[in-house]
Amino acid sequence: MTTISLTINGRPQGPVAIRDDLTMNDFLREVLGMTGTKFGCGAAQCLSCAVIIDEADGTSATMPTCIAPAVSFDGKAIRTVEGHARDGRLTPLQARFIEHFAFQCGYCTPGFLNEGQVLLERLEKAPIARADLERVVAEALDGHLCRCSGYVKYHEAVRAVILADPARYLA
Repeated sequence: MTTISLTINGRPQGPVAIRDDLTMNDFLREVLGMTGTKFGCGAAQCLSCAVIIDEADGTSATMPTCIAPAVSFDGKAIRTVEGHARDGRLTPLQARFIEHFAFQCGYCTPGFLNEGQVLLERLEKAPIARADLERVVAEALDGHLCRCSGYVKYHEAVRAVILADPARYLA
C-alpha cells in the first residue's frame, strides 16, 4: 500500500492509501466514483482514458490512465472530463461537441474532449496561422481511436471552437 495525494479538477484528493498495482483509471472510477474517464483498450492505445496533466510551468498534456499506476500521479494536478463544465455551464468545446454531434456511443468522447482542451490552451499561448489549422487539429487528435468512426465530427467541433474566436487561437 502507498499513500497518495493529488489535485483533481481543482480539488485536493487524499491522502488516500491505495494498492501499488491500482491503475489511475481504476482509482478514478472505483475509489473516487468518477466514471467519466473510460476504460477502452487497456493498452494505452485508444486514449479513451486520457486525462489532462497540468504542469507547474502552466503547460498541460494528456496521459492515458488505463495502464498508468495511480501512485505515479502522486502530487500531480489533473483534470478529468468531469472538470470541464463550470456551474452547470458547458465550455465552448463541449457545446461544439454537442452541436456537431461529435460522439455516437460516447465512449471515446472524454479522451477527445481532454485532448481538444489541451490544444485550445496551447493555441491561446501560441496561436497558429489559419493555413495550419487542419494539420494542427489532425496532429492533436491523432492517436485517439473512435469505435464508431466519428473522427470527422470531433475534428469539426474542435475547428469550430477555434474559428469562432480567431483572435484568440489564430495568428
